[in-house]
Amino acid sequence: MKHLVLIFLFLVSLIPLKAQELNAQVIVNSDLVNQTNQQIFKTLERSLNEFMNTQVWTNQELLKQEKITCSFVFNLTGYSNDQFEATLQVQSERPVFDSNYDTPIFNFLDRDIVFSYQEFQPIFFNQSSFESNLVSLLSFYAYVIIGLDADTFQINGGSNFYEQALQIVSLAQVTSRKGWKPSDGIRNRFWLIDSLRSNTFREYRQALYRYHREGLDQMTSKPLEGKEALMEAIQMLDPLFRRRPNAFLLQVFFDAKVEEIVNLFSEGPEVDFKATETVLKRIAPFFGSRWKQIKA
Repeated sequence: MKHLVLIFLFLVSLIPLKAQELNAQVIVNSDLVNQTNQQIFKTLERSLNEFMNTQVWTNQELLKQEKITCSFVFNLTGYSNDQFEATLQVQSERPVFDSNYDTPIFNFLDRDIVFSYQEFQPIFFNQSSFESNLVSLLSFYAYVIIGLDADTFQINGGSNFYEQALQIVSLAQVTSRKGWKPSDGIRNRFWLIDSLRSNTFREYRQALYRYHREGLDQMTSKPLEGKEALMEAIQMLDPLFRRRPNAFLLQVFFDAKVEEIVNLFSEGPEVDFKATETVLKRIAPFFGSRWKQIKA
């Protein structure tokens, strides 16, 4: 009987379900806030974790193990009268095929975080209306994360999810909070989703697919071919740089990938890395000291 139960549970785990897409961890760090009563921060953290891990964002059918691992770290810098000021570090990753390694996909710091929250206030997402800046922030990044993950598995696979993120940006422009409008800065939520959707920056999404699906996912069975695909993916970003030297998405790509690139090309099968190294130094000079560490 025990064996039958185990078999049943295993089979249930393999049934595709319209389920929550994210395996999210939300952290509310209040170390910088002078507040004796920490309870509201704990309540906020608990509510945000529940929201992010119970909300169904798409109509995709997913296996339990296919949830996207991600994190949202609110570093609070101010709190007064239910008003919160913070920075938000958003990260996501995905597993590499036939390995126990998770590769970083997104690593983004949003400095323009201001929102209102009352303890035990219900948090819910409405696709067709603006509910609050807090809900819009989390929902926007949820769709960006899902879209980027999809782009690593299929060329332009994230397009529908970027459209959802765009709708959130459009609805959120009714608020005076920063980050939703083109005039709010050059590297904010508006410009992030605008760049992801733009054909001008198409190489970024093409490189995501080449790097992950044809590069990393092949490394276990075909390490040399996988490594060569990684180099090709990096070189695919060069035309983007030549067209737009200060492209926002180049910074986004290397903020997530710099450590991984250094590690991958410092070990494993030897390849002719000179052309790729030249491209890296040209398109990502802000990481020049890291590229020098590569022992290809």
